[in-house]
Amino acid sequence: MARPDLPQGTLETMILKTLTWGPLHGFGIGRSIQRASEDALVIETGSLYPALYRMAKRKWIKAEWRRTENNRRGKYYALTAEGRKQLAAQSASWLDLMQSVGRVLQATERKVDG
Repeated sequence: MARPDLPQGTLETMILKTLTWGPLHGFGIGRSIQRASEDALVIETGSLYPALYRMAKRKWIKAEWRRTENNRRGKYYALTAEGRKQLAAQSASWLDLMQSVGRVLQATERKVDG
């Protein structure tokens, strides 16, 4: 099955949502998204880490070095108050888009102005 292309901002929204469950390192974030999507979405490191960097720069998330479950040093990411606000805004926008696309897909007649 082909992997879907994600509209701009979707990865950030999914990362923010994932971090509502608690701080995670980058690998854990990618794995959580993959599991939640039932393996439909596999986030490549070449997309994930630049997104995390951008989000930290915007202060939507904060990063902290900690020990991982394997006793290695890893950067853990946590949601900030600004990130929660951003998640609410992006989630509302995403839901509006889904509803609009759904209406088009379920349309039973061609609607034309004029």
